Amino acid sequence: MNKTTHSVSALRKEHQRLRRSLAQIGYLSQGSVVDRSKLRPPRFGYQWTRKVQGKTVTVALAESEFKALGQAIANQRKLNQTLRKMEQLSRRILFSNRYQDDRRKTLRQKVLGLI
Repeated sequence: MNKTTHSVSALRKEHQRLRRSLAQIGYLSQGSVVDRSKLRPPRFGYQWTRKVQGKTVTVALAESEFKALGQAIANQRKLNQTLRKMEQLSRRILFSNRYQDDRRKTLRQKVLGLI
């Protein structure tokens, strides 16, 4: 087994691990939540802010909603990060199997979006 085959195998295993991790992600939500009591000057309550059709929408929350939405937002960010990693791994795998012709120069990492 040569170096390229070994590295492609490792990339495929990492891709498979990331696919399995997607199944573990719970509820998802975009936006951000704020505990207004931590602001200066302190205020009362919790807030959820998100963009809807280019406009900022703010909703007052109960403490339980604040905690649940906070977790959902963290899950959304983790999902986005995992998908970016999977996309990069996919390109590495796809282009490592590509036939390299003598008249074509090799693609750089920046072109493939790997850096």
